[in-house]
Amino acid sequence: MISAMYENGGNTTHRFLDGHPQLFVYPFESQLGTRRVSDHLSSMFPLKYRWPEFALDASAFDDYREIIDEEGKVRARTPQVSKFRNIDFDMIDDERGSIYRRIVEREGRSRATNVAAFFRATFEAWHNFKSSGQEEMYVGYSPIIVVDAEKIAADFPNAHIVHIVRNPWSAYAETKKRAVPLGIEHYMSAWTMVQYYAMLAASKRPERVHILRFEDIIADPENVLGSLCDKLALQRHAAISKPSWNSTPIEEVYPWGTIRHPTAQANVERASELDPSEREEITLRARPFLDAFRYTDELS
Repeated sequence: MISAMYENGGNTTHRFLDGHPQLFVYPFESQLGTRRVSDHLSSMFPLKYRWPEFALDASAFDDYREIIDEEGKVRARTPQVSKFRNIDFDMIDDERGSIYRRIVEREGRSRATNVAAFFRATFEAWHNFKSSGQEEMYVGYSPIIVVDAEKIAADFPNAHIVHIVRNPWSAYAETKKRAVPLGIEHYMSAWTMVQYYAMLAASKRPERVHILRFEDIIADPENVLGSLCDKLALQRHAAISKPSWNSTPIEEVYPWGTIRHPTAQANVERASELDPSEREEITLRARPFLDAFRYTDELS
């Protein structure tokens, strides 16, 4: 699973990995959460981005319907209102649901089985998926999912979590471009919370939780993500040097995320859009993490 605070480069990293021949890369954000998630973080982060919870007395049919997967289901069921309506995506959601139910009914309901079945069913139902025939690992991206690292590790002991961090000045300037942006207090509270959980998870499972800086990825994607492939026991491949969708290179990451052009210049320019008071406020709120991620002397 790929994790990242909003506008921190999760979608961008997801698209860089898309063309790797050994990966089944989910086509959109894999919003696995359900409305049954309820804990101390539920008021801070959208439930669709959390690790799912399922009712004990539910059926496989119920479980599939509970997985929010907003981007995937909207594109499949009502493409005319999806931001991905111009993307060539051939999948019928009811067919995926039927495949999902067959897998779960055969293998038995559990959270791990449900999540695995969701990914397996997606690629079985995705008719124009460009398969290399070499795929051996599934890749999903749910923003902030690292806060549920303990649950992921419990369900999938061999899973990897790749967390992306971006300097908070550029990240906040990016989120300001949304129609209804978060304020600095809200955004930075969430940004610092996500980084805390990422560092905690990496300290507990350094072989399974990998923290990468967005700035390093865009500076040299082939080598930075190539090193990640080494840790995942995957071959390095030139395809990870460019963003793609369904193995087809794309000129800009949008509409998968707000970041259109993942370049160092664009990243610096974004931070420069903040006024001095915003920059100072973000620096104060992020200070405990700036040294940890080598941002103390960058852009501040």
